[in-house]
Parts: sequence; C-alpha cells; structure tokens
Amino acid sequence: MTAAAKTFGIGLIGCGRIGRLHAELLVRGVDRLHLAAVCDAVPQAAAVLGSELGIAVADSPAALLGRADVDAVAICSTTESHVDLLVQAAAAGLPAFVEKPVSLSLPEIDRAIEAAERSGTAVHVGFNRRFDPSHRAVADAVHVGDIGDLHLLRITSRDPAPPPLEYLAGSGGIFADMTIHDFDMARFVSGAEVERVYAAGAVRVDAAFAEHSDWDTAVIVLTHADGTITTIDNSREAVYGYDQRVEAFGSGGAIASQNPPEHAAVRFGREGVTAAPMPWFFTERYADAYWAEWRAFAEVVDGAPSPVTLADGRACAVIAEAATRSAREGRAVDVAELDI
Repeated sequence: MTAAAKTFGIGLIGCGRIGRLHAELLVRGVDRLHLAAVCDAVPQAAAVLGSELGIAVADSPAALLGRADVDAVAICSTTESHVDLLVQAAAAGLPAFVEKPVSLSLPEIDRAIEAAERSGTAVHVGFNRRFDPSHRAVADAVHVGDIGDLHLLRITSRDPAPPPLEYLAGSGGIFADMTIHDFDMARFVSGAEVERVYAAGAVRVDAAFAEHSDWDTAVIVLTHADGTITTIDNSREAVYGYDQRVEAFGSGGAIASQNPPEHAAVRFGREGVTAAPMPWFFTERYADAYWAEWRAFAEVVDGAPSPVTLADGRACAVIAEAATRSAREGRAVDVAELDI
C-alpha cells in the first residue's frame, strides 16, 4: 500500500469578494489542500466568513503566518497590501498564492521578487485564465504546432457590467485591472514576449470613468518578439453576458475558444431558435479554471515550480503601464521604455 499524499493547510488573507470565492472553493474540497484560517484588515469580515465556513480566524497576518497548521498563504487582499504580505510570507518560509495584479508599482514587484528569491519560496500569481480548459486547448494547439506558425492572436474580454464607482479610484485603470488578464493570455498562448504596445481607450459606457482618468472601452495591439500580433478588445459593459474568447490563427489553420452556454439545449418555436445564455460573470465562466488553479498550487506547495511566477506578473504589469502610456499619449510604446 502507498502512503496517503500529504495535505497542506492554506491561510487566507483578504475576505472580500475574491477571497470569499477562494475560501469557499477550498472548503468545498481541493485535493491535498484545506483552508486552515482566514484573516482580514476588517476583523468583522474575517469573523463573518470564518463563522460561515467553520474556519479559524486569525487577528493579524503575522498571527496567521505563524500558525502551525498553515503551510502556505493565499493573498487575496487589496492590491496595495500584496507586496508587504508577500515579503512577510517569504520571511516565514511559506509558498504564496497572490491575486493579480501583484502591485501597481514595478519597484514594489521587484521587492517581492527579491524577497522570494532570497528565501527560496515559490509564488503563484492568480492568472486563472491559463487554467480554463478552452483557453488551454488553444494554447496547447499553438505550442505543439497544430496550427503551424502563429501569425495572429485575437482576444475578446468584456464584462457584463461596470464595477462600482468606488472601485475605480484604486484599480489602477482598465489596463492594470482588467486587461492584465489578457496580457497574460497573450504571452501564455504565443509563448513570446511583448515588445511594443499600442492602445486606444474611450469612454462609451459611463462618464464617471473619465472623472478617474480611465476608460471603459479599449482596443490594444501587441507586437511580440517573434513577429506575432495580438489584438485585444475590452468593454466594461456587454449587456448579453461575460464575453471571453481567444482565437489563434496560423499558417496551418486556426483554433478558438468560445463562450460556453449554461446548457446545450436549443429551443425551436414560432419565435425562432433560441439557445441558453452565456455565463453572466467570472465566477461562473471560470469555475473550472479556479479548481484547476488550486490543484496546480497544491503541487507548488509540495515543491513543484510555480506555473505562473512573479516574473510573469511583472511582465504583465509592464505591458499594462505601456498600454496606459500609449492610450494617454496616442502613440505606440516600446516595452523597453519601461522594463528597466
């Protein structure tokens, strides 16, 4: 008989919307992982989540990181707190899962990288779309050469409704908050770094975005080191649902991920033909991706290299900054201008 695989306790910091999603997934059951404790800068938020899930509550990040039953940490708090918590996790010798973006500051990301390298601890950045089965199939087809030489990538990413206005002040803008997922997909699917960025932004949904010097609608063109061109279109309001598609076109054909409907039944009647709607938000569209992401992190905690590193997070942050500069200045921006 073989010995049972070791299980690992996760300490989760940040009990807001994304932290709650991850906490509930861990409690429902991820192989080899269990939720050991939670904490939040707002004690009541941690108390409520801990009570609902029957999980211990720590009164500070230091207390959580020092628990004997915590083998790794999930950092799901506000963006500005990520790096300090990553540094603390590294000092405690704990592998870390951190939500995107790692930080809105490149020097801060570098501080996190230095701390992780110094301690030898692994960090997994929460670019969950890499783990979506449909997007992954596109990437796999490109990587094994099924569509020949890659020429073009086309990524559509549209939210069903804008975020709350109070969210905008600290989001870093559409490119750092929303498009950063698409920047990661462009690098992941193509396998090539981005060298040049051209972005155009507009306010077509809500004038409040302009008040925050932001945009709610955008198109971005990325030029990769190998000559591949990626086009990305974003909108903060797609009234029909959460629209997420990736298409790779190459010398030998094309492959595309589509939006999965809620179910496969199609109704035929006097009014015409109707099908089920697409998922309304990311919690539905990427449910399978979140499960797969946590299974991958279990391997990281057990000593495997991270599949989504801080270097990946930094590369996407550089592209996001280049896109913001491009949209503001009306010109193409070379990544080399920023990646120093």
